[in-house]
Amino acid sequence: MPADVVALDHSLSSQLQNVEWRRLPATASTYVSHVIPLWICVAPIWVVPTYFEFLQAHGVKRIVVLSSTSRFTKTNSNDYQEQAIATRLANAEMQVQEWAERCGIEWVILRPTLIYGLGQDKNVVEIARFIRRFGFFPLFGRACGLRQPIHVMDVAAASIAAVDVLGCENRAYNISGGETLSYRDMVARIFASMGCRPRMLTVPLWMFSAAVAVVRCLPRYRKWSSSMAERMNMDMVFDHSAATQGFNFKPKVFALAVEDLPK
Repeated sequence: MPADVVALDHSLSSQLQNVEWRRLPATASTYVSHVIPLWICVAPIWVVPTYFEFLQAHGVKRIVVLSSTSRFTKTNSNDYQEQAIATRLANAEMQVQEWAERCGIEWVILRPTLIYGLGQDKNVVEIARFIRRFGFFPLFGRACGLRQPIHVMDVAAASIAAVDVLGCENRAYNISGGETLSYRDMVARIFASMGCRPRMLTVPLWMFSAAVAVVRCLPRYRKWSSSMAERMNMDMVFDHSAATQGFNFKPKVFALAVEDLPK
């Protein structure tokens, strides 16, 4: 990796050391202070096309962007909003690839599975918050669908490796966690990490849908839907061997530290 790291964001609130923070313009800009050849974009991938001109003006040579395996798992969802997300991800991936190839820019697309970690995710943390608030967690049926939670630090490590390693460019990689476990076991492990005895209530789909309709009245759960229940019994497993071969990707198993839980 280069010695100089420049971070661009709409706010300058972070206090990370050894990083030069700059405010990201609201729209594309051709202002250039110096060339930045290597880029990692952690914003939603559909934001990237807005900054194509900005990136080229800064002399981009390689870019790593984050998509999601949701582009596959939510394609056939019964929730039209989730279908729209899958379509949006797929279209944005195509836009990035076409732009990069047209301009002679090396590209890497990373598709993480279920991201967790540092108490800021919207997956494990939301389950933990529900448990803390209600003392149980509802499951539909056996909740036997397989999951591969990936820690945010493993996503970060993959991004850094992909922007730096020669020979892994111009392709998309699925990056999954280092352990495969059922949805039920994942929830049980969250209970254990919170020091709680697992209390999982198995409910029929109609009851789960009714419960979702109630909790959606709370701002924190407004994006929940009955399709979440249906996916509890669907396998969402993705092979990451290509990433291991391409840039030595080695994710850790699903383990929650204190800092991974909600404050």
